[in-house]
Amino acid sequence: MVDDPNSTPRPTGTAPEPGTAPGDQPSGVVALVRLAVVLVDREGRIAQWSRAAEELFGHRAETVHDRPAAGLLPAAEPRSVPGQAGPGATGRRRDAFTTLAELTSDGTAWAGQLPVVDREEHLRDVLWWAYPLEGPSGRLLALAADARPLRSAGPRLALGERLLPFAAAPGALGGFHRLSAALGAAGRPVPEPLAAVLPGTAERRGPLLAALARAGLPALRLDPSTVLPLRPADPAAGTAHAAAGIGRRYPTAQQRTARLGPPSPPEPSAPGRRPAAAPSPAPLPAQREAAAAPAAADRTARSDRPGGELTASGVPAPPRGGTTIEQTAVGASANGHRLHPGDPTPPTAPTLPTAVPVPVPAAPPGQPAGRFGPFLTNGHAGEQLALLNEVGGKVGTTLDLGFTAHELCRVLVPRVADFACVDLVDGLISDSELPAARPDDDTMLRRVALARNESAGQWDHVLSEGSLVAMPRRTPPGMALQLNQPVLVPVVTRDVAVDYAAALGGTELVPVVSGRSMLVVPLSARGTVLGILKLLRLPDRDPFDEGDAATLKELAARAALSLDNARLHRAESRVATTLQRSMIPTRPPQIPGVQIAHRYLPGDSRAEVGGDWFDAIQLPGSRVALVVGDVMGHGIHSAAAMGRFRTAMQTLAALDLPPGQLLRHLDNLAHKLGDDHLATCLYAVYDPINRTCELASAGHVPPVLVHPDGTGELLEIPAGAPIGVGGVPFVAKTIDVSDGSMLVLCTDGLVEVRGGDIGAGLAALCGNLIDPRQSPEEACDVVLDRLHSDDRKDDVALLVARFDGVAPSEVATWDLTVDQREVGRARALVREQLAAWHLESIGDTVVLLVSELVTNAVRVARDRVQLQLIRVDKLLVEVSDDNHNLPSLEPAEQLGETGRGLTLVTKLAERWGTARKAVGKVVWFELPL
Repeated sequence: MVDDPNSTPRPTGTAPEPGTAPGDQPSGVVALVRLAVVLVDREGRIAQWSRAAEELFGHRAETVHDRPAAGLLPAAEPRSVPGQAGPGATGRRRDAFTTLAELTSDGTAWAGQLPVVDREEHLRDVLWWAYPLEGPSGRLLALAADARPLRSAGPRLALGERLLPFAAAPGALGGFHRLSAALGAAGRPVPEPLAAVLPGTAERRGPLLAALARAGLPALRLDPSTVLPLRPADPAAGTAHAAAGIGRRYPTAQQRTARLGPPSPPEPSAPGRRPAAAPSPAPLPAQREAAAAPAAADRTARSDRPGGELTASGVPAPPRGGTTIEQTAVGASANGHRLHPGDPTPPTAPTLPTAVPVPVPAAPPGQPAGRFGPFLTNGHAGEQLALLNEVGGKVGTTLDLGFTAHELCRVLVPRVADFACVDLVDGLISDSELPAARPDDDTMLRRVALARNESAGQWDHVLSEGSLVAMPRRTPPGMALQLNQPVLVPVVTRDVAVDYAAALGGTELVPVVSGRSMLVVPLSARGTVLGILKLLRLPDRDPFDEGDAATLKELAARAALSLDNARLHRAESRVATTLQRSMIPTRPPQIPGVQIAHRYLPGDSRAEVGGDWFDAIQLPGSRVALVVGDVMGHGIHSAAAMGRFRTAMQTLAALDLPPGQLLRHLDNLAHKLGDDHLATCLYAVYDPINRTCELASAGHVPPVLVHPDGTGELLEIPAGAPIGVGGVPFVAKTIDVSDGSMLVLCTDGLVEVRGGDIGAGLAALCGNLIDPRQSPEEACDVVLDRLHSDDRKDDVALLVARFDGVAPSEVATWDLTVDQREVGRARALVREQLAAWHLESIGDTVVLLVSELVTNAVRVARDRVQLQLIRVDKLLVEVSDDNHNLPSLEPAEQLGETGRGLTLVTKLAERWGTARKAVGKVVWFELPL
């Protein structure tokens, strides 16, 4: 919390401007930040996902809406290991929204830094402002901002009641590394610009506004003494409103052409000089067709005159200044497929002044087609060949989509252009499948890379990487995307710049493109338009011409193949990663008497897939089963086999079999499945009431028990043989464990050193590596920091369990006889025990449910019935008998005088379930305390 979020408070007695409501505008300096807004409802699902959240995290709103927030956005929390601090330390993966919910669980807001992993598996440094909510409006309101641009160049600032913008001094650039998120003073009204970005209508924003005002408005702490309140950087009206408003003030391309009439021929200019003004608009298609016949004879007559040479396509070669090239028929569809004679004619694109598709010239006789014809005639063949060569060597060096796009932009700037950006169809990035529809005016593009010549021109208002934008067909980028042809604008006139800026949502982009030369080239590969490459030249350079368009189209085709290869590789990696993550638990379960933490590190950091797994399974009697396994091999096949083993392990654990028998059944099942994979496995069952641990191994690395005094012991367990070998017995061992001890289970990737003995790693693990006073989470971090290195190629699975036990005073157990009179005795025992625990408030409910379950157990049991109550953070009640048939919940309409017990348990208990035991079954339920 900060005491005063405004570093320049309004002087006493100064009134706001007329028409300004109190709190609508800040009285001093504010920071303009692009704020992502996420609302999580009471069920833990995404209720609102703003456009800025799409840009920041990569997930589209229609994809995440009504999806559980947990697991959507992995978070990397920095480790706090003694002696190893700093930005270089990696973080452990958790869930962002789950972490935010935990940080605000006490009802207070939180602001701070929490790096997350976006849709593209890129680590993003994010500043968060989290507000807990009450009532039907939701559970959590989260505001987020990308910290990287804020810390590199500083926030955009505004001053005064009218928010007049001004920039930070150049000396301040890069000096914002200490910038952090903060909360303003509580009780201040929410200004209108901030309220406008909140979800819902103005009437429904009341609870959200109240939560922000009660906890404090979001703010930025620039240094210990300077805190600035935040305002959204984007206009509240949005892109559509801005485009519509500008469109009303400025006519469309067709309206401008009809108003101006046919263009006048350009005035001749001296050879070698650039024209003094922008080129005249291109003639309309109908006008060009009318003049085509008489002009053809004249072009033929002039073809052998000096200065009248023709290109390979029969069109007069443009002068060096670059005239607008005529538009020809389009022979390819928007998605790259060639149109057939029977196909419907595509809609004609609106004619743009000075912006037309560029036909690729055909090669003259004796020259390879589709290559460097235009440049072999102007003396620049060597330079263009060198450029294409450089693209082949410097673009596509990795299979990372974003890095490949950056490589392309860096090759072109400043050598070819002063500005270059790659905008890809967002569906190709966020979805695994290619979009079936052709690109249209609603197709969303995501800016994945840009490069600019910092020494020339101002690019302050250019859209940043990650921005989403839709390019209508009336703009040069939209025409290139939808027609799948290069579009050349030798000099961007102001009216074209206005249309282009309107499509992007504001007039501030007009000076960025006005007077520049623009060339937009589609990035098409394997019959699909992936996106566009946009290039700009400043007025001090020669504008783009037809020759540039031909060469850059060839360059873009090569780069598009590299981009598509990266996309295909990422899709394959995403499938493998999704498979892996679906098979490994993301959060340890909350089980009374034991604290659990786990880590998984893939051997291949790019694929994140392997055969190691771990699990923690709750068993009856507050017991817990701890599992670590390792399928031999790597890759997706090992991950698939691991998924089968883990599913079988969970199914067998639900039967509550002893560890030795469970591994025997797992080995038999592996043979029936016909799987060629072998797997090692360690299975342990901890009983927090009796304080015992029973373990069995199938050829796995032995575990380490860390005693409360800090000494480590390598447990000697009969090794057994890997799962899948067959014919080898699995022998279990039971040990006594003290409260406060820790059990460390891992795979061989952690302790096995290449060229060394596995004993060295186990000896280090048994040393004074773990402090029993640490939490399991901290113990995992310490073990990985000390034993794991980045050069290891094997997967690592690590599970650490701290045994706290359940105090005998918190457990009550009674053995009952198979007699209906025991039901009344059970009610009396339960009521007496609840009174001793001071839980009379839930006594009636517990007694009712116990009565129903004991009645059912006495009716089907043969020899014995057991009733057990355990008080931890909740009340756990278990009723066991020696009949293995599990009860089932019957439909309400089929219930008579009997059979209502489980229906009552379902309605009144927080959780309930049934499970088989080695002998008989158990029915249990939980009630909150």
